[in-house]
Amino acid sequence: MLQALRILLKKPPVIIGIATALMFQVIFSVIWMTAYSGVNDRTNELTVAIVNEDGELSQGIANSVAETLPFHTLVNLSNADAMDQLEHHKVHMVLNIPAGFNELLQTAGSTAQIQYTLNEANPVTIKSMMQGVSQSVTNTINKQASAQGVQAVLTASGSSADQAATAAASLTSRVEGATTSINQVNGMNNQMVPMMMVLASYVGAMIMGMNLQVAMGMLAASHSRLSLFGARVVINIVSALVVSLVGSSLIMALGGQFEQGFIAFWMFQALFLCTFMFFSQFFLILIGPAGSMFNIIALSLQLVSSGAMVPRELLNGFYSGLGQYLPATYAVQGILSVQLGGPGAQEAAGTIAIILVVAVALSLLVTLLKKGRKTAPVPSPAPMNS
Repeated sequence: MLQALRILLKKPPVIIGIATALMFQVIFSVIWMTAYSGVNDRTNELTVAIVNEDGELSQGIANSVAETLPFHTLVNLSNADAMDQLEHHKVHMVLNIPAGFNELLQTAGSTAQIQYTLNEANPVTIKSMMQGVSQSVTNTINKQASAQGVQAVLTASGSSADQAATAAASLTSRVEGATTSINQVNGMNNQMVPMMMVLASYVGAMIMGMNLQVAMGMLAASHSRLSLFGARVVINIVSALVVSLVGSSLIMALGGQFEQGFIAFWMFQALFLCTFMFFSQFFLILIGPAGSMFNIIALSLQLVSSGAMVPRELLNGFYSGLGQYLPATYAVQGILSVQLGGPGAQEAAGTIAIILVVAVALSLLVTLLKKGRKTAPVPSPAPMNS
């Protein structure tokens, strides 16, 4: 066994395997720890729209909420404008103070209601954060309303003991919060689909590209570079269509949501999977097997900067800016739109298509500029001695 161990440790594939495992640890540790550092300190990058339909009577409450929220707030929008921005992911929650809110606060025994609206076609952290904030806002306004309500009720009642007790009971919950959602998610399994699809698709594309590159190397001496590149294009396109069909079908069979239809979901997955294939193979075409290290880096960068797990607004400027140039960012945006509903799929598909064209063009350019292997000359037969 020791002799076999010594021999194995000298073999390049074993050395490369160990080095790859080590690089995964180093790359993911560095990128993830630096990307998610300070996320909780950047909540002011999230936006909440405060709609006051009660006019001047509740303007003080609206201003007080805007000042206390740890987010960026918009306070001069109509409800229709706020909902449109929520649909387009420009705001993360709409807080609506309805008409008659202040009058209900001043009425003994009545309960006023604040309406919160969320867009669930977002990373799961957005929903949990906004739900916690909505409860906090409701509690804060309740305290303010109780002080006003005590004075109004006791003044009207003449402050008798029975009436004071009734007033005290009625003031325990003067304000209630009603939360509704657009583009609702049916279960945590559907919420995690974007991250799962990005991870599975890019890792699959990486492994496929490595094996395809080895096969291309075997044929380099007997086939032209252009013919091999053409074969690569056909293999990638056909594989993307078939693999995405299997993946989309499994998601559907296991209870996945398809608000814009199965065909749209399948075609979009095929588009970004094909882009992942050409994007990851470019590094292998450019620098050979060492390109797999760049693909590990690209995988880690895309997982943290795509917005699949943590909103991109909460990342620092470097990772948020870098995500604008990586295909996974637009894959996540499109998946959320096609899967859960809402606009954005067409724009995301257009950007992914541009990245695909650039990756194909750069790969073709590198292929043409690289020196091909020379075919070994066939030795001529030795002359026969007469």
